[in-house]
Order: sequence, then structure tokens, then C-alpha cells
Amino acid sequence: MGFVRKDVPFGHPDFGKAFPCPARPVSSTTAVIGSLNESSSMVVLTHMTFDNFMPQGLGISQEKQKNLQRAYDLSFQFAQEPRGWLLLKGGFGAGKTHLAAAIANYRLQTGQPALFIVVPDLLDYLRATYSPNSAVTYDERFESLRGAPLLLLDDYGAHSATPWAQEKLFQLLNFRYNAQLPTVITTNQELEEIDLRLRSRLADVTLCQIVHINAPDFRQSGANRVESELSTLHIHRDQRFDNFDLREREMNRDARDALRMAYETCKHYAGAPEGWLVLTGEYGSGKTHLAAAVANSREEAGDTTLFIVVPDLLDHLRATFNPNSPVGFDRRFEEIRNAQFLVLDDLGTESATPWAKEKLFQIVNHRYAARLPTVFTTSLTLDEIEPRLRSRMVDMRRCTIISDFAPSYRGGDIKPAAEPPKPKNKQGKRYGS
Repeated sequence: MGFVRKDVPFGHPDFGKAFPCPARPVSSTTAVIGSLNESSSMVVLTHMTFDNFMPQGLGISQEKQKNLQRAYDLSFQFAQEPRGWLLLKGGFGAGKTHLAAAIANYRLQTGQPALFIVVPDLLDYLRATYSPNSAVTYDERFESLRGAPLLLLDDYGAHSATPWAQEKLFQLLNFRYNAQLPTVITTNQELEEIDLRLRSRLADVTLCQIVHINAPDFRQSGANRVESELSTLHIHRDQRFDNFDLREREMNRDARDALRMAYETCKHYAGAPEGWLVLTGEYGSGKTHLAAAVANSREEAGDTTLFIVVPDLLDHLRATFNPNSPVGFDRRFEEIRNAQFLVLDDLGTESATPWAKEKLFQIVNHRYAARLPTVFTTSLTLDEIEPRLRSRMVDMRRCTIISDFAPSYRGGDIKPAAEPPKPKNKQGKRYGS
């Protein structure tokens, strides 16, 4: 295989690790790695260093600053002494690629070898060796990849998941796992979406350290943040908790108490959102106002927030199939399902085609598995919601449901409460009469 293990006692830092065979010519492997680095995106990522990474982020909450600082610190430690595997996961623009490139640049600047490559490009480079004109054989290129002293794989999951691609990636990473070769992987995927064989190796805490970066897109942070064209939160800016009408003089005591409870529950959730919040009830009951109030609170706290009416969401996804669309389906789909905070307004008013049901389920199921904060509003009863969605909503460990908490503002069965009788004086006359 071209690799040997040193005869050292158990507990030695080199115990169990694979090293290039001394008798093996190194020049060809070095040349292949060099050509791969030159043809990879590493050439244009030389500016991505630890010095110009901003671990404090741009206009993000203190909690997210701590998270980003931790990712920075762990990446810098890995760059100084690469051991085991480092998995950097998070949304688009969270800083994963910058940190991975910074590790590679740090090693290269100290004279140490490092191979940084985007996963779809890696697979293309392997396929290219099948060409009769290829200057490098498949075996040479594959050997240089799997035996690289430090390998950094960027954007795992962005490749076409054909059986051939999945098999080659598994062979590559399984070899590096068994040889305990230092490896960095970045991905937008959740662990549940990764190939089961690789996932079992990533779950090995003795070898792999997983860092989830929950910072928003650096390109849309702070003063530079541009609200997603998907979100309609801008038209709900005036819908906040401080101007929500609790209808104290309109309804009877039981109805007022129910509305007050819904209000307090939403306000508490907005302060520290965990799991899901589902608001059901008739049109005009205040569901959208409360959902918008939660969303506005989260955006002010620094979260990247999407507020989308469900039929509009599906229209945006369909629009990506247009040849002139500036955004691809995968990018749009990822933006929705991995949003830091998502409000899906008016669930149940969408066209219930099989395609629509499937896309909506994929989004909801992903957010359920990833435990991403989500608010739903719907005029449907729970029994009327699509069974696959309902089965996740009724999980009381992850979801709070507020049902039928108020009648419509535009009229309902509850009549305005009568004015309470005025207290009487000693003469039996009512005050004010």
C-alpha cells in the first residue's frame, strides 16, 4: 500500500499511525499533490488566514460570537498540531471554508504539506484519469489523495451522490480513518444526511471532533445584511409584542385568559427559542401577529430569520427550475431548511400536489431532525394536517402547540363581556348613577 506503521509502544504519539514507506519514491506523490493544489481552489484561497478571520463575527449575538470563537480556537489548535479529524459543519457563509483554508495555509507557510480540495472537484480529478491523455494514472492520483499527510475536503455533500462517487469517497475516508491520518471536512449537511458508513466514523469521538458553526452568513451580516428575497418579514415590522391587542374589553374572562396565555408563551419562546411552536386557529385570531412578533424579536437578537407564507415558499422553489433563474434549486432549498429561525405562515393553504407535499416534508423533517427553531401558523386543526407533518408536531418533547386561543378579530361567537355592575353605597344607590 506504500505505508508502514512504526514499531513503537502503546501510548506513543505515533502508535497505530500510517507513514509513507521509506523505500517509496516521494517525488511522484509530491508532484501529484502539488498539481492538485495548483488546480484546486486553494490557489485563490491564499488570502484566507487566521489573521483575517473575524471570530467576533459581524453584528451577531454574544452567544454566536462564543460559538464562532470556539470554532476559530479549535481550528487554530488543529493547524498547529494536526491530529485526528476535524468536522466543520454549518450553513452557507458561516466561515467553514475560511477556517479550513486557514489551516491549509498555516501548514503550507510552515513548510508542511497540505492538500485542500473541494469534494466535487476531487471526484472530477479522479474521473479525469480515465482519459487516454491523462498524464497521471488513477492509482497515482487516488494514492496521493488518500495518503496525503493532511487532507482538507471542502463542501462534502455538494457532490452528485452517485454510487460511484459515494464508493470512492468512502474508500478514501475509510483508509484515512484506519490509518488515523489528519483530515478536515466541511459540510452543510447534518450528520443524519451523511452516508451511514462515513457517519459511523465521524461519530468516533476518539478520532473526530465535530464543530457546529451557527453564525449567520458573513456576506449578509451586520450592516451588510440583506434580507432574503424569500422573507416577507419586512411587511410585518409593525407586528410586535408591545402592540399586540389582548382584547381585554372584548371577550369574556376565559377567552381573555387563553389569549393572555398564548401571548406569554410566544413571548417566552422568542426570548430563548428551542424546538417548534405551532399556532392554530381561525383566520384573524392573531396567529400571524404573534408569529411575526417572535420573528422580529429573533432578528433583533441577531438571528438570520425567514418569515415565509407556505404557498410562496413553494413558488420560490418552483421558480428555480426556470433556465433564467439566478439561484439554483439546491441553494434555495438549503437556505430555507437550514435557516437559523424559520416561520412558516399559513400552512395548509398550499396546493397539495405530491411534489409540494414532498418538498414541504423534506424541509420540515430536516428541521425536526436538526432541532432548528421553527414557528408554524395554520387555520387547520391538527387532525387536518398532513400525517407526516402532524406526527412531528405532536412530539411534545420538541413542540409547543397553542390551539384555538382566540376568536377572529373580525367577528366570532364570543360576545363582548357586559360591563360589571357598579358597587352600591350604603343607601343602596350605585356610584355614578
